[in-house]
Amino acid sequence: MDVVYERCCGLDIHKASIFACRVTPGPKGTPHKEVREFTTMTEDILELGDWLAAGGCTHIAMESTGVYWKPLYNLLEDRFTLLLVNARHVKNVPGRKSAVRDCDWLADLLRHGLLRASFVPDRPQRELRELTRYRSSLVRERAAEINRLQKTLEGANLKLAAVATDVMGVSSQEMLRAIVEGTTDPQVLADMARGRLREKIPELERALRGRVGGHQRFLIARQLAHIDYLTESIEQVSLEVARRVLPFEEQIQHLDTVPGVNRWMAEVLVAEIGTDMSRFPTAGHLASWAGMVPGQNESAGKRKSTRTRKGSSWLRAALTEIGFAAGKKKNSYPAAQYQRLVARRGKKKATIAVGHTVLEIAYFVLKRNVAYHDLGADYFEQRAHDRLKKAAIARLERLGYGVTLTPKEAA
Repeated sequence: MDVVYERCCGLDIHKASIFACRVTPGPKGTPHKEVREFTTMTEDILELGDWLAAGGCTHIAMESTGVYWKPLYNLLEDRFTLLLVNARHVKNVPGRKSAVRDCDWLADLLRHGLLRASFVPDRPQRELRELTRYRSSLVRERAAEINRLQKTLEGANLKLAAVATDVMGVSSQEMLRAIVEGTTDPQVLADMARGRLREKIPELERALRGRVGGHQRFLIARQLAHIDYLTESIEQVSLEVARRVLPFEEQIQHLDTVPGVNRWMAEVLVAEIGTDMSRFPTAGHLASWAGMVPGQNESAGKRKSTRTRKGSSWLRAALTEIGFAAGKKKNSYPAAQYQRLVARRGKKKATIAVGHTVLEIAYFVLKRNVAYHDLGADYFEQRAHDRLKKAAIARLERLGYGVTLTPKEAA
């Protein structure tokens, strides 16, 4: 095979150690390989970079396993061309696996140009990603803590969630804090209701007549404090995210016009896919990279499972949520697509399909830097106008009617 990179290196990265195989031209044209072990401390990573630079290496390959590749990428990206590769694409022969052989195998593949690099955004986008993903983690943790609070209330025979729409609403929190302080009178607790919840005071009195023990008051107090802490943390992280996306304010406003996408989700999309769509040749390439397309698994003329391929779990979760919201947006093209698919494919597959569509819409919105223009809820009917007309006529004729159509303008 042809040699693409004469001076390169393969790295096998672990939590505490790095095995590097440096390949340079030998005296008789054969490759000269040298393997060294380094630790993952910053000083040793910089020493690794100096050792590779001394050998004239230009390209480095490493597997995208866990988060262990990130320190090397951050320290060496300005000095070398780094290829972060999918571990599934570079499997060695079974039974011959070791750290030394792994880095040697990566170096061989890289030397002959047989590796395909994964997409790694630039440093500002990577930092924005970390912030939005941490914010999503905090939101999930807050939801889990609210569920724990609900479990404690059920154990105390407090059926507040059966009456109040939001157990963490203003009225509900005031009632819970009064319970923590020792108030047990259901009438006093129910009278703390505000707004439309006051219409349910009789139901609240029944729901708040429970048996609250001392340990349950302690748990409710801790859980409310934890929820308040998480809420404040989410707000602080959101402020930092908002500060970092200021250069992309125009793109975020355009994404905000897409059905199912609010500002929060627009920030997530900018963090996950960026604003430069030139790295993806088509919208289909972006959807495939995100894992929002059916899998292709065919053998001997038989099509097997078409499960979607693996992609970024963070982007997939956001697109699933967007797809669900867009499917409920009345008088919109995504909602029409959802209704068209849900009857024969089910809610889950219809939601993924709409998420795929929204991702493609986001691709063109970002590429053209324009606001979203909806195709309309009747798009599919207009596209199949003649077919639908013939089907309707045939159905009426089967029921025994003679059908004569008159255009609306002529009538």
